[in-house]
Amino acid sequence: MSAVPEPDRAATYEGQCYCGSVKIAVTGAAVGEGYCHCTSCRSWSAGPVNAFTLWPTATVEVTEGADLIGEYNQNERSFRQWCTACGGHLLTRHPLWDLTDVYAATIPSYPFAPGVHVNYESAVLPMKDGLPKLRDFPAELGGSGEALPE
Repeated sequence: MSAVPEPDRAATYEGQCYCGSVKIAVTGAAVGEGYCHCTSCRSWSAGPVNAFTLWPTATVEVTEGADLIGEYNQNERSFRQWCTACGGHLLTRHPLWDLTDVYAATIPSYPFAPGVHVNYESAVLPMKDGLPKLRDFPAELGGSGEALPE
């Protein structure tokens, strides 16, 4: 397996929803990348795991189709957004942390390099990849920071 190249901290990476009606751009490098195994992300993504990239909110821009974005928040931590034309998932705003999760698949040109599994306690698809497996969230984001065995 080849190493993922480092992101260009001055670059802008563009992405879009499934139909292309909503376009987004992120600039620089994500401050966190990995996999979330929580039941909420699994339900939202319709998959056993959700690949995330976390960005300072100021570095994420909707460049086209902002009027087509739907939003739902189950709690004050996560505001999930999608394209109302095609239903394609785009991102999750995390205002309490001033971070935005742009789903890794939404920005395919970004050199995704996962560094952690979060909410691994809820995993339904065990992954043996050598990355840290956190029970919930890192302590810096209000979690326990407790690591679980692979």
